[in-house]
Amino acid sequence: MGECHQDKFDPKTYFNYCYQFAAVPGQKDNSRFVSFVLCQLSKTFSTGKYRGQRLIEVGTGPTIHTLISACEYYDEIVVSDYVDSNRKEIEKWLKAEEGCFDWNAHLQYVCDLERKRTPAIITDTLRQRVKQVLKCDICLENPFHPVTVPPADCVLSSLCLEAACKDRESYRRSLSSMVDLLRSGGVLVLIGDLDETFYTVGEQRFDCVNLSEEFITEALSKLGLSVEEFTLQQAEDRDSNHKCDYAASFHLIAIKH
Repeated sequence: MGECHQDKFDPKTYFNYCYQFAAVPGQKDNSRFVSFVLCQLSKTFSTGKYRGQRLIEVGTGPTIHTLISACEYYDEIVVSDYVDSNRKEIEKWLKAEEGCFDWNAHLQYVCDLERKRTPAIITDTLRQRVKQVLKCDICLENPFHPVTVPPADCVLSSLCLEAACKDRESYRRSLSSMVDLLRSGGVLVLIGDLDETFYTVGEQRFDCVNLSEEFITEALSKLGLSVEEFTLQQAEDRDSNHKCDYAASFHLIAIKH
């Protein structure tokens, strides 16, 4: 499934579809989904309860929005993705190159929630603390092979495993590889969609693994993690959504023992 994304995933179309603060008829409510993600990540990280030396994001895509709240609390951030064009988009933003995606609306949204930083401060913090942009294949035992990254205090992943894996068994294996990146006592933060079999970026359709809350919770438990929070946002107008068929978005926090 990775090669399909490598060949057919267009980051600029993805930006326009998934990360604009505007509802578009006949597709997933982008503003509602993005707001859910940013609010949940703010609740997770803004208190400083979870902090440490290193945060690894697995399957970052071409985006940086998931790191806005977390970047204040981790000295070293590693981002990663399988798709070359996605990593190039991240590097363009990190270097403030012309044509990079404008994340100011997302930065301002989080600033309004947390009332303690400005978009400029967050931007500077992120650009200073992202130390590596790595090729990532979550289907490998070491997703960053041949690079080895020391265990992280936090592993974060959004909309990655369900898109990268072909079935629930491969999801379990990839989840195990992700958990192996985390130190004992570290925190795993996962964002994804439930009961979804496909999604589209522009006119390109991608298959994904159909997940349930029970399956994810059980899989994490077998890997030695306890789920601290599992928050859902139900889909609206699912029957009329021809861009994806998800039933709910989720955000979870789990601790590795």
